[in-house]
Amino acid sequence: MNIINTTGLSKNYGSIKALDNLDLSLESGDPIALIGPNGAGKTTLLSLLCGFIHPSSGSAELLGKKVGSRELIGKLAALPQDAHLDPRFSIQRQLGLFAKLQGFSGDAAKKEVSRVLETVLLADAGVKKPGELSHGMRKRVSIAQALIGSPELVLLDEPTAGIDPPNVKIIRDLIRSESSNATFLISSHNLDELEKLCSTVVYLSEGKLVEAGPIKTNTDDGYLTISLPSVPEEQFLRECAKLTGVLNVHRQAQGDYLIRQTEGHAVDQALLALLAKNGWKYRHLIKGRSLEERLYG
Repeated sequence: MNIINTTGLSKNYGSIKALDNLDLSLESGDPIALIGPNGAGKTTLLSLLCGFIHPSSGSAELLGKKVGSRELIGKLAALPQDAHLDPRFSIQRQLGLFAKLQGFSGDAAKKEVSRVLETVLLADAGVKKPGELSHGMRKRVSIAQALIGSPELVLLDEPTAGIDPPNVKIIRDLIRSESSNATFLISSHNLDELEKLCSTVVYLSEGKLVEAGPIKTNTDDGYLTISLPSVPEEQFLRECAKLTGVLNVHRQAQGDYLIRQTEGHAVDQALLALLAKNGWKYRHLIKGRSLEERLYG
């Protein structure tokens, strides 16, 4: 089923085209990555889909209904990047209010709040105020709010920004487990996380659609990507370049190395032997290029 459809969707701010004639069709199912550099139009698109702002031209439908339709109430949820919890009230009270806005009442609202807090592994946090929780835990509470009422489509804007790795893993596992119940559209600059989670990518740049389709992983026989958190860089580059079948090798961000190899030549075994000889440990080795390298490289 098509869950998002846009036709000629545009948003102008004076002479600036924040979103430019976007034609997009996305099906329900696995999480969808929404990526692009700052100013690409990602937040503008999410705001348009939520009905927070109106398009300058074009149209958009969610679940076959026009954006802003009352029929979408309870079926669409969103977590803006800068969403904040009220520091004056307990988590239980705040989520209870959101549950009532979704149509729950009395004991049903309390049960729904308990359900979503258990879903984000914060069953005991209801009695606390936001200031008693870490940043990562507050973000998980905000995601719990977005899950109230079991929506069919959940829009998340930078759900893991500024969060420590343990909470990032919890949120990633949460989204993965909830993907059988809802379709997630996730905007983020963390392409490594998106590649682990999503099967489809929507790539925007300067308000235009650059690419929309499956995230193709491990299909590029001409490349290997290896993560080496702590090796002597110059020595590794020098010795790796000498391996039979290696055309070139260069370091990427965050300790990843991209190795271009002769088409059809298996360099991986020789590479592992090189690491073992020098006692170098690697974090992961994948066939092909990372999503970041394929799109921005």
